Amino acid sequence: MSSFPTRKIRKILVANRGEIALRVMRSAREMGIKTVAVYSQADRLAPHVKAADQAVCVGAPPSSESYLRIEKIIEAAQQTGADAIHPGYGFLSENATFARAVEAAGLIFIGPSAEAIEVMGSKLAAKNAVSAYDIPMVPGTKGAVTDLLTAKKEAAQIGYPILIKASAGGGGKGMRIVETEADFEAQMQRAVSEAISAFGDGSVFIEKYITSPRHIEIQVLGDKLGNVVYLFERECSVQRRHQKVVEEAPSPVVSPQMRKAMGQAAVSVAKACNYYGAGTVEFVVDEKLNFYFLEMNTRLQVEHPVTEMITGVDLVKEQIRIAEGNALPFQQDDLKIEGHAMEVRVYAEDPANNFLPNIGKVEHYKIPQGIGVRVDDGFEAGMQVPIFYDPMIAKLITYAPTRQEAIERMVRAIDEYEISGIETTLPFCKFVMQHQAFQSGAFDTKFVERYFKPEYLSKGLEKEAQTELEKVAALVALMLFENPQEDSTAATLPQTAKGSNWKKRSWK
Repeated sequence: MSSFPTRKIRKILVANRGEIALRVMRSAREMGIKTVAVYSQADRLAPHVKAADQAVCVGAPPSSESYLRIEKIIEAAQQTGADAIHPGYGFLSENATFARAVEAAGLIFIGPSAEAIEVMGSKLAAKNAVSAYDIPMVPGTKGAVTDLLTAKKEAAQIGYPILIKASAGGGGKGMRIVETEADFEAQMQRAVSEAISAFGDGSVFIEKYITSPRHIEIQVLGDKLGNVVYLFERECSVQRRHQKVVEEAPSPVVSPQMRKAMGQAAVSVAKACNYYGAGTVEFVVDEKLNFYFLEMNTRLQVEHPVTEMITGVDLVKEQIRIAEGNALPFQQDDLKIEGHAMEVRVYAEDPANNFLPNIGKVEHYKIPQGIGVRVDDGFEAGMQVPIFYDPMIAKLITYAPTRQEAIERMVRAIDEYEISGIETTLPFCKFVMQHQAFQSGAFDTKFVERYFKPEYLSKGLEKEAQTELEKVAALVALMLFENPQEDSTAATLPQTAKGSNWKKRSWK
């Protein structure tokens, strides 16, 4: 890949909706590129439709009849004279058939090659692709398993607890944690059934379950000339239903040495499939901070703004430049971390009712403002939250010189965010920000089950909620006061609090 022809993009059709469509359009406008919106009948008055230079209706409200109609999307691009298509995230963003169809129509696909999408779209194929590189992998099966007896033998060799995962899965679907052999058969059948229902592919694989995992991912950028860099890590461990709710960059537990090792591993993963464009390599990290390759997302991530805030790099603009055939304008040594960024996802969900979707009309809507506050949204007052799509209303991002200041700024921004007519995840996100486990950096993907109870969000109970960790911290303080010669902290704090080094770091 020593050379690649360049082609100037003049008009982009954004094959998406909501906040990500607006996000792409803003960067395109700054580059002097015109934009085309596509929309379903449910989104005809949506902000992304108004923001584009042109807009085309592609069908009825269900995504299968609109945003997932490949032929309709390409036809809209051809009708409006667009020369490129940006898929955003979700919908067709990781669909190799779509990428090929775009290229076959003579258009530029603003994303990786169809081949890279296919390889990394299968967890098993991805593991096989990176096997030639020295990348840590979670112990597990080398291939898909469907035979129950064989699968049970493999699970016994790996050792319980184990995780059954759909090969074509994502978003926690087709995933089952199995604690003992007695539960294996039932969980295996459920995982296969769910995988077939969600993805049309019942292939599953088995791997060792990391009991106190953190979810840390690395942003990468690659050009068509073979250059690849990493833009550091994002901490994404606060999740509900295996889906992220709070993200930050950098991680409070990643040292410079660990960051470099993870970054180099991520670059190797990208090179394993000749990757170009923006992508994210995800890792699971155990309680000893050992990291293992999980998967690669071949698109822009929802949480990409926190990376933009700490690096000063506009990832959408870089996607567009790479798609044009341009070389990356920087090398690895040019990239630095400046400050700290937090992001919370504002979902139309009721955290006091098991995070169930809370669909309705947004009666009143006012976003927070001020220094270090960014809101990526796609809603206005008076709009209905459609039942047909993901219930995310916005992403609220804060930036500050230090992690603690970014947290404090987020609490202030959440308090200023005014939404009425529906329930949102904002109260839960404030709970996270103020929780001792989060503030100390001593948390993992089990944050919700360990520390959160819906009643904590009942009126007046947020401040009264005393978690186990807070009680322990108070007891430790009392012990040290009464016995100043003894350092009891290491012996008393829960396992997740040991070894946290975020207070030792200078965030420069």
